[in-house]
Order: sequence, then structure tokens, then C-alpha cells
Amino acid sequence: MNHRIRALHTDTTITVYQAYAPELGVPAARTGRFPAAWKRDRMTWIKPSFLWMMYRCGWATKEGQQTVLALEITREGFDWALRHACLSHYVRGLHADRDTWKRALRRSPARVQWDPERDLHLDTLPYRSLQLGLSGEASRSFADEWTVSITDVTDRAREIHGLVRDGDEESAARLLPEERPYPAGDDLLSHLRP
Repeated sequence: MNHRIRALHTDTTITVYQAYAPELGVPAARTGRFPAAWKRDRMTWIKPSFLWMMYRCGWATKEGQQTVLALEITREGFDWALRHACLSHYVRGLHADRDTWKRALRRSPARVQWDPERDLHLDTLPYRSLQLGLSGEASRSFADEWTVSITDVTDRAREIHGLVRDGDEESAARLLPEERPYPAGDDLLSHLRP
């Protein structure tokens, strides 16, 4: 299936990734909570795909994205966000019309976009990876209720990148998180698949 969530998950949690400047990321990982400086009123994007996060942050080299965090959050919260999300772009046939979609987007505390998944070289793969944007109620719940643990995985990201650069893809692949299809049925995704 072209639009499917693949993630590291347990019966009760799902792991998503974000990258921050060290002044935000390091304290969050140290305490397991987002610091007061983390703006709960802004939209924040979470990514279940480790390699898509590596593409986005340039293997933790981009300015303001040098600290990569693995955030284990409750599946209950993640599923709630999907249920209350709106696609970030209008799709004829999925939405009644453009105005209806715009109204839904304004009301939704979460939005979804599907971007090409990436391989170890950060080249595109022929299927899509979910990015989930959280704002308002969803952003606050993510930061203060859904988050179970926060782990700094920057060193692992750099180690994997080093192995890829050295041509040792087999060793690099062994260090990747074990992402498998997330059990999200049509009740969670039918309104989010273009």
C-alpha cells in the first residue's frame, strides 16, 4: 500500500522522531519532558519514520536540528490525533469541495501529509511516509500527556550515517529501528489517504 504508517511500536506506544537545537533537545532528553521554552501553542510535526527524519535534519547536521529525539508516545494519543486530523492539502473526491476542506483544516488540531519514504542514502522510495502536524489541543497533549519517554538518538544517527558513508550499508541497516506497519485501519486513515 502506497500510504501506510510504518513505525517502531508496542501494544501501547509508538515511537516518533523530531529534531531540535541542542538547547531544547538535550534538556528534553535529560528530563523526559519538554522544557518550558518548548512552545506548546505552535504547530509541531512528528515523524514515525527514522530515515525520513534523517532526510529532514540532514543526519543531525542542519542548523536548529542537531539533536534528534526518539519520542515514545501513547498509541491512544497518536490514534486520537489521526482521528481528528485533516489532510494538509485538498484532494478532489476525498473532500466535498475546496471550501469544505479549508474549514476542516482550520478546525482540525492535527494535519497529515504523506511524503516519499527514504532509504539509507536518503533517496526516495516508491511509497509514502506519514508526517503528523499537531497544534492547539493536540500539541499540548503531545507534550504534556502522550509522551512516555524521550531519548536522544543523535549519536546513533551519526553512527548510521558514518557507516553509510563508509559503504557498510549492512551494518548501518542493523542499527535502524525496527519499523513495521502500524495497525491503523480505515477508521483512522480513510479520511487521510489521497
